[in-house]
Amino acid sequence: MMKNPPHPGELLREDVLAPLELSVKDAAERLGMSRVALSRVLNGRAAISPNLAVRLEMAGVSTARAWLSMQTNYDLAQAMRHEQPAVRTLRKDAA
Repeated sequence: MMKNPPHPGELLREDVLAPLELSVKDAAERLGMSRVALSRVLNGRAAISPNLAVRLEMAGVSTARAWLSMQTNYDLAQAMRHEQPAVRTLRKDAA
């Protein structure tokens, strides 16, 4: 896992929509979602949901699993950057 992976919305914006010269409005219409909802994803303010991942796959843009994997990697990297509370083992046999 990368230590600081990009938000998948950034990849969608830069690697998919830009080369296709698709506006947010046009892409949102093609994906069956609102322009505002897609804009939030593209700007990293919302996650790639399972529904959006399936729609991207249906639109011919990689696989739903790939999009969800990118989102999970991003989310995990963000969580690891934050301090966590003290945690003890759940196993009884460990001291």
